[in-house]
Amino acid sequence: MSSPAIQSALQQMQGLATQAAQPIKGEHIATAVGQGSFGSELQASIQRINRLQQAANTKAMAFQAGEPNVELNDVMVDMQKASVAFQMGLQVRNRLVTAYRDVMNMQV
Repeated sequence: MSSPAIQSALQQMQGLATQAAQPIKGEHIATAVGQGSFGSELQASIQRINRLQQAANTKAMAFQAGEPNVELNDVMVDMQKASVAFQMGLQVRNRLVTAYRDVMNMQV
């Protein structure tokens, strides 16, 4: 996946997280589980995915620059972690969008 595609998907996920954190019109629903709400947990997950990708990119750039303390296997592991985290986030986003559409299409 290209970097603009990744950034676009992250922006979509952040938008969904923001929407999920907003209360429903005229209703107060308790969504807190433990200390955080669903929206805040989703936003925290997106931020973790972003940090993993940034760390992997930083390590890859350091390896390409020839820094002595950066090994290829470490770069590959970090890149794979970031990729798996992104794919997981993408699947969560897809399922959230599907669930949202299903709820919106329900007849009341």
